[in-house]
Amino acid sequence: MIWHCGRFDFDTATPLVMGILNVTPDSFSDGGVYLDAEAAVAHGLEMIEQGAAIIDVGGESTRPGSDPVDPEEEWRRIAPVVQALAERDLCVSVDTRHAEVAQRALQVGASIINDVSGFRDPAMVEVARHSGCGCVVMHMQGEPKTMQEDPVYQDVVTEVRDYLAERAAELEAAGIDRSRICIDPGPGFGKTPKQTIELMRNLHELVRLGYPVMVAASRKSYVGYAYHVDEPHERDVASAAEALLACELGACVVRTHNVPLTVAALKDLRPLVLLGLGSNVALVAEPGEETEAKIAQINLAVGQLCALPDTQIIDMASFYESEPAYYEDQDVFVNTVVSLRCGLPPKELLGYLHGIENSLGRVREVENGPRTLDIDILDYQMYVGSTPELTLPHPRVCERDFVVKPLLEILPGYELADGTPVASVPEDERVGKAHRL
Repeated sequence: MIWHCGRFDFDTATPLVMGILNVTPDSFSDGGVYLDAEAAVAHGLEMIEQGAAIIDVGGESTRPGSDPVDPEEEWRRIAPVVQALAERDLCVSVDTRHAEVAQRALQVGASIINDVSGFRDPAMVEVARHSGCGCVVMHMQGEPKTMQEDPVYQDVVTEVRDYLAERAAELEAAGIDRSRICIDPGPGFGKTPKQTIELMRNLHELVRLGYPVMVAASRKSYVGYAYHVDEPHERDVASAAEALLACELGACVVRTHNVPLTVAALKDLRPLVLLGLGSNVALVAEPGEETEAKIAQINLAVGQLCALPDTQIIDMASFYESEPAYYEDQDVFVNTVVSLRCGLPPKELLGYLHGIENSLGRVREVENGPRTLDIDILDYQMYVGSTPELTLPHPRVCERDFVVKPLLEILPGYELADGTPVASVPEDERVGKAHRL
């Protein structure tokens, strides 16, 4: 996915680091440190040298209980910093809830509006609509002054996901291109630590919306709660660990105070791997229960995937029933797609997958013929090539309806490691027509 931010285009296949630059007297962890414009600009340049791709400049603290800042005062604080950094051809994000501040920042060269109020203000939507800037849409229940008084959710993951989907859709309806939108679940904004942890451990649900997802965990109170670190300045190691975990779940923009520590942590990010699983031979099934038996066999395989070394399952699509492809004289299949983070090299992973197939009675007699279980490596991030044993990406991914539909369910707009969009083959030209069970 490419995130378009004014004159900057970011490939989100590799996580982007956004350095936080608070030009405020009262931010929760660094208030007053960078009130001087020269010091702020110097710190912004330092963060770029340390590996940040974007500098996020804010002139209003939105910590819990904070009072609003007059837009004129907010602009007075950030104007020289935004302009100085933008004049150096850097990507500058302005962290503001005020349309007039965002407008001024864009006029002096900012490329992103990072709005903690989620573009609720129609005036902010208009500012974004008349520019080509990137837009970060954040979820916040209530307002900073009162948001932590009693946040209540029936299902925090579903409610935040649906809110962000609705706000992003409204931006698109206003004429803002989808490729400009990034979503942020707003950890700690109108959420208890426990609610935030539940949300952050289920970020893959937001990834399914098909927008770049931001992780802004840096020094947040939930990090202190989860890792038992009271002092915000001492939460950087834990914050970097949270950033890595979020990126493994699919986040691709990391907003952080400590750039070098975060960059170092992200070096441990494991490649994303997509597997296609299918079954059309039910070993044990009562009449009329063949579909359930095939699903059970796939679930057994998924259970074994959970035991692979240096591997974590991230997401799994629904089950799809599909027509047989290539070799048509056989029973219908049940298929799904699983995403993993995996540290095993592709050929070593393939060996483990063959072992799982064999353990579930896979017999290799007819090419594309009946099988109790089939596991294909569809794509392995950063690996493109072909050997007699394995070709990556799988050469038939895009022509198989039973692969394309479940894959795009969990990763909308996905492109293979060689740059091919998964949806490149029209549905009516694909083989193995599939429908969700």
